[in-house]
Amino acid sequence: MIKVKQAIIVEGKYDKIKLSTLVDAVIIPTNGFGIYKDEEKKQLIRSLAEKTGIIILTDSDSAGFRIRSHIRNIVKKGEIINVYIPDIFGKEKRKAEPSKQGKLGVEGMSHEILLAAFHKAGVTADSTPPKGDPITKADLLEKGLVGGENSAQRRAELQQKLGLPELLSANMLIEILNVMMTRDKFLDMT
Repeated sequence: MIKVKQAIIVEGKYDKIKLSTLVDAVIIPTNGFGIYKDEEKKQLIRSLAEKTGIIILTDSDSAGFRIRSHIRNIVKKGEIINVYIPDIFGKEKRKAEPSKQGKLGVEGMSHEILLAAFHKAGVTADSTPPKGDPITKADLLEKGLVGGENSAQRRAELQQKLGLPELLSANMLIEILNVMMTRDKFLDMT
């Protein structure tokens, strides 16, 4: 079990149950799209972002990304760390059918995969994210990952290689790369 100071924002109660066996932290479920109308929960998330920072961990489907984006938009001050789970197709044990996009959510991930996702985002009990010059959009451009022919395909291949979901925008990719690795390591690997 890892202990983190930040509050973790997840989509639902089953995600919270899964994480509570793995992470010692405050875990706040958004109740899916319920976050859009729950002013008290929005205020709680804003407050936690300012006081301790928050970690957003949603499913890698389009709904998860919409919820993640909404949370980022309501938090104006404080630390936000995004943790992304990889695209793994399947069905959660408690569900009769797979999700609309056929991907496992947070609750369906193994402990090892979840711990690896936290580690990739720079969230560990005993280390800090890499420092140095940040990876920029210009670096992605130089490596053919944005703005060119087949750049979306190259970006998707890199994301798959790193175990990141396919729906990441270029800006989200830059953010997560900057906590996963140094700029030098990125330039060497691409």
